[in-house]
Amino acid sequence: MIKLIVGTKGSGKTKAMVDMINNATQTTTGNVVVIEKCMNLTYHIDYKARLIDMDEYKISGYDMLYGFISGVLAGNYDITELYVDGILKVGGRDYEALGKTLAAVDALAGENVKVIVTVSADEAELPDSVKKYL
Repeated sequence: MIKLIVGTKGSGKTKAMVDMINNATQTTTGNVVVIEKCMNLTYHIDYKARLIDMDEYKISGYDMLYGFISGVLAGNYDITELYVDGILKVGGRDYEALGKTLAAVDALAGENVKVIVTVSADEAELPDSVKKYL
């Protein structure tokens, strides 16, 4: 299951995600994983969440991100919630490619893993392939 947090820069997407992460670490019975570009959330999220920096693994583009997420989920079957902050920083503003990647991650995660993604864009710019995850 994928859920998007959409809004323009400065609209509070990351703050909303931080609140969701911190709540999840207190309530989930599994593991919470946070994937972000740069380590901006280090001091804002609960230590129980596993924080991964995409820059450390040289991830660029949606295909590499999908492969990385696949590896993370394959390496730990106890993940119940996965958060991706700033997906457009990795894949760019190719919204059709974003829609395909979200569909692939949704199929991969299934019903067992809740995936939350922030998208820094105006909702009106997004195609239906992305909007269906709002």
